[in-house]
Parts: sequence; C-alpha cells; structure tokens
Amino acid sequence: MTRLMNLRNITPKNIALRLGAAFVASILSFASIPCANAQINAEQVINIGRNVLSMEDYMLSIQYFNQAIKAKPYLSDPYFFRALAKLSLEDYRGAEEDCTMALARNKYKTEGYKLRGFARQSLGLDSLAIMDYDEGLKYNPQDKYFLFYKAVAQTELKKTSAADSTFATLLRYYPQFEDGYTARGRMRAVAGDTVGAIADLDKALSISKNLLNAYLLRAQIEADRKEWQKALADLGEAISLKPQEGDLYVNRAYLRYNADDYFGAMADYNYALELEPYNAAALFNRALLRYEVKDLNRAADDFKAVLKLSPDNFHALYNLGLVDLERGNNKEAVKSFDAIAGKYPRFYPVYYALAEAYRNMGDMRTAMQNAYHGDDLVKRYVSNPEKNPLDRPTIAAGKSNRSETRSGEEPESEEEVMDRFNQLVTVGASEPQLTYNEKIKGRVQDRDLNVEPEASYALSFLDTPGSLRSVSNYFRELDDFNQRRYVAERIYLSPGVVLPSEKTDYQKLFDRVAFYDGVVADGAARPADYLALGILQTMLKNYPAALTALDKAVEADPRFTVAYMARAYARYVNARASQDAREENESDADLRLRQRRLMKEVNDVIEDYNRAINLNPRLVFAWFNKGNIFYDLRDYTSAIQCYTEAIRTDVSLGSAYYNRGICYLQTGNKRLAFADLRKAGELGVVPSYNLLKRMK
Repeated sequence: MTRLMNLRNITPKNIALRLGAAFVASILSFASIPCANAQINAEQVINIGRNVLSMEDYMLSIQYFNQAIKAKPYLSDPYFFRALAKLSLEDYRGAEEDCTMALARNKYKTEGYKLRGFARQSLGLDSLAIMDYDEGLKYNPQDKYFLFYKAVAQTELKKTSAADSTFATLLRYYPQFEDGYTARGRMRAVAGDTVGAIADLDKALSISKNLLNAYLLRAQIEADRKEWQKALADLGEAISLKPQEGDLYVNRAYLRYNADDYFGAMADYNYALELEPYNAAALFNRALLRYEVKDLNRAADDFKAVLKLSPDNFHALYNLGLVDLERGNNKEAVKSFDAIAGKYPRFYPVYYALAEAYRNMGDMRTAMQNAYHGDDLVKRYVSNPEKNPLDRPTIAAGKSNRSETRSGEEPESEEEVMDRFNQLVTVGASEPQLTYNEKIKGRVQDRDLNVEPEASYALSFLDTPGSLRSVSNYFRELDDFNQRRYVAERIYLSPGVVLPSEKTDYQKLFDRVAFYDGVVADGAARPADYLALGILQTMLKNYPAALTALDKAVEADPRFTVAYMARAYARYVNARASQDAREENESDADLRLRQRRLMKEVNDVIEDYNRAINLNPRLVFAWFNKGNIFYDLRDYTSAIQCYTEAIRTDVSLGSAYYNRGICYLQTGNKRLAFADLRKAGELGVVPSYNLLKRMK
C-alpha cells in the first residue's frame, strides 16, 4: 500500500520570498521622499500612486505610475514604485525590468538594487541578485536587508561558508533580528547541522512567537527525526498564525497519520478541502487514506477528482486502477493501467496489475502475457540497469514528470504548456461574488478567476462601470456621431453589451424601441434612427429585429462605420445563439445545414469588420473583435494576427495583450504568453496576474 505524501511545502525554498510584506514596507518608508526634479503634476501623481500602493491597491497604483511615466519618462521614481507594485503582484520579471529602467535614470537609488535583487531571487537568478546586493552594500555596508537577502541567496547557491559569514555579520549588527536566525537555521538544516539549526530556530522564537517559518522549519526537522508529537505542536502553532492556509492542514494530516491518529488526519484533509476545494494534495492524500481503510468508493471519487485537476497524474491513475480492481471493476482498471503502460512502457508494476485484472475476467492468456512481460522487464534491469532502465512515474500529487526550477519559467514543451492551460480553463473559479474594490485591491493574483478572453467591444446606450483600463474606447466616427447629436442619447463603446440593472431601466429601453419603431413606421427614419433602433434591440437580445434595423442603416449609408460595427456584433451574437439552440429532434442533415449557415454568418461578420477597417484603418476595436471571433473558432494563428494589429494601432489596449497571451498559451508558446500577460496586467487587466501565477 502506498503511504501518504511527505510534508507539503513545509520548508520554504527561499525564506526571503515569504517576507515580502516587511520588505515592501521597508522600501516604502525609505523611498517616500518625492522626486525634486519632477514638475508638480508628475510629483503629485507619484505621491498619489505611492499612497495607493501603501494601501495595498497595487493595480490602481500601477495606473498612477503609468501616467507619471507617460508625462515624464526620464524620472526614476515612477519606474521604481511600479516595480514595487509588480513585485507585490508576483510579476517578478516585470519588477526586474522596471528596476533596471529606474537605475538607468538614477544609479544612486540604492533601494533600486535591493528591489531588483529581490525580484531576481524570486526568479531564481541568485548570482545576479548577489551582484545587486553587493552594489547596494557599497553605499550602505550595514543595511539589514541587503545583508539578509544576500545571505539567503548564498544559501540557495549552496555557498554555505559565504552565507554563514554574511549571517554572522548581519546578526552582529542586528542581534535581535529574528528572521536572520530563522534563515540561518534553514541554512544549517540544509547543510545537515540540525543541532545548530534547532538552536537558531529556538533563538528566533524566543525573540518573537509569531514566526510562521520558524515553526515550519522546526516541525520539518522534528518530522525527519520522527518526533511526531513535537512536530505536531509546532505545526499547530503555525496553523494558529495562518488558519486559512490549506496546505498546513495537509501537512498536519501527514503528521497525525504517522502518529496513528487516522481520524485526526481525515479531519484535517476534510477541512483543507473546505478551504481549498481544488487542493490536489489534500484530495490525493485523502484518497490514499480512504483506500487504506477500505472506503473504496469514496477513495475512487477522490482519485477521479485529482485526475480532473491533473490528468497527467499517473500515480493517481494507478491507484484508481487498484481501487477498481478491489471493487471488481476490472474493465475500468484495465483502461487505467493501459493508459499508464502507454506513457510508461517500462513501469513493470502496471503489467502485474494488468495480469490480475485479466485473470479476474477469465482471460488467462492475456494475464500470463502481461505477467511474463513484467518479469522480463525486471530481469533485463537486473542484468544491466544502465542499458535497461525502468520507468518511474512521478508519484507526487499535482506534479508533472518534468524537473522543477525556482525560476517559474523553466523550459516546457508546447504540449505541456497547452495541457496545463487547458486544465486551468476546465477548472472553474470558486470565488464568491465580490465588490468592485475587493476584486481589484490587494493580491489579485491569489484569487482564482475564470480563464476566459476579454469580451468583444459592443455599442450600448449605457456606460461601462469604472475600471482600471487606460484605454478610452474612443474611435473617430462614434465621437463625431455623438458630437453632432444625431440622436438624443449618447452611444458608448464597451466590452460586451452593458445591460440595465433594474426592471424600470429595461422599461425605458422598450419605450425607446417603441419611439424608433414609430419613426420607422412614419417613413421618416434616418440612418441614425436605424442605428439607434438596432443597438436598442441588441441590448434587449432581439437580434433578428436588430439586424433588420442595422441592415437598413448601412443600405441608407454604405459608409456608416458605426453601423458596420453594430451589425457585426449583432450578427455574431445571433449566430452564437442559433448555434446553441439545436432542436431536440433535429436530423443530422438539418444540423449540417445549420452549421453551413453558421459559417456563412461568421464570414458576414468578418466582412462587416473588414468594411469598418477599410473606412477607418485605425479602428482598433474592429481588429480586436475579429481576433475574438477567430479565438472562438480556435484559429489561434489568425486571432494572434488580429490582436497584433490592434496592439500596433494602440499599444495601450491591455485586453488585446491579454487575449493574445491566452492564444499563445493555447499554442504552447509560454515565453510570448508571459510577456503579453505581464503587459496586460500593467495596463490594468486584473486576471492577468492570476493567470501568470497559476501557469508558473
């Protein structure tokens, strides 16, 4: 029987990466002096942005710093503070690039070296980080955080003697710096000096009882020594400090399991999954525990849930096959084992499992063939292990078979990138509805959001609620139409049709439809009236009536750019609605006919956007909407081309970067995808940072 996984993330790879809040606070307090060279407007914008940053509203603060950079691109401060905001959003590459821009404008801004070094450490570039810290120490040789992060970086590079020397200097200057003792304790534990490590951790906890990492590190050492009760006590203290962290309960369940407290272990797994329903480690370990106590049906359910989250988790698949064997579901077990044998043809246990399944089904010949094949693999391995190695599928839940690095941007095949992205798309977000400020403020990368492209732009008589986007949704023809007041109401362009929130507001729309219907009936309708009627009917989802009105608009004025935009959108949503409305008794022939009509309608939509672009080659929103159509059709190459044209026209269209980044993920191009997602986040597209974090 496979035992439960070992402790999950109980020892941070890099203690520095868990101390970001203190780091941000220290930099904000140091760098709060406004730039004397900036004119008053730029200085005010920077100060507002810095105040917003101190309130942890990172996305909004970036927009303020963007304004300052646009007004005064030669200033250092807005790049520096934008880097600080990006670091808080875990966009370490973007933070590094902004620090470089800040230091290029002011090489004496020592906090820039600290911030860039921290970003580089987060990317696994420890040697470059040490160079930054050394540069900063030239200006301030006793700086606490330069010394601290340098020592941690040296630890990561396994330069134990150098790290020990740096820690000694740090703790000589700051003998009550508890995080310094914690980090040195980790260094000593990694070097095998557990006695020295425990002494350092005890010292850290004597200074402060609120050190999560110290409790975790000490619990890890105690667990390695099989001192389960001591480890449980320390992990209990860690949980009291961070009670909403699901992985801590997974770790405690492991300790309780080893202390023969099965009920306690099960309770911890259950609670971890209440906190984080998609925690693959909790699901996987709970499945193993249920399997061990012969709760087979629920064990199978948990293994299936793991495979839904991680289809390439072959250890979960193997155990599911074993559970099916015990339940008598031999055919299902064979499917699982065949899938494993196809991926790992030299994983010999799977052939013995297949042999048992076929024997249970009475197929002795196939059973013997599989058993003999397993024996043959073992014999060949024993005779020459180097020439005949055995496959060993990854057994850790939630891990792929490739090696992991700290950079978060390790080489992956295009297939791996596509598979992981598609897994994110199929797992819905579990987050409850939040208010506007809650959605944007704070660490937005920690909130699991649905992975979907930004919506196409549509015309509406209602304005879009406020957002962080810098783009004004302006295009010349619409502005001219509104300025000339062809109709009484102002027309807005927004991502998706903005709908009324109250029944009374809907009634106003119906009243306006009745008014324009009367104008049409009187024979006095102008192209503008048909446009207004078409937009209103689109908002009310009466697409056939909308298309009738918009057809009249472009017939009356073939150069009516705004009408082509409105008709293209209405045509596409109408085509999508008809695609989803298949009749219950529809024949295959009728289905094929409807699909041909759908493709013709899609071609008509593209033609409308092309006409609008011919009339206004800088109509960025037509390019963007075309890209969304190609995305829906899974023609990612054409979609990327359209989004690229949109970006070429307007480099501040964050939604185009975001959607192009998703397309790159769909095609497996992680490098270009990450570059686009970072830029989209910088321009105010909130889901970008969440998707970046989940794909790393």
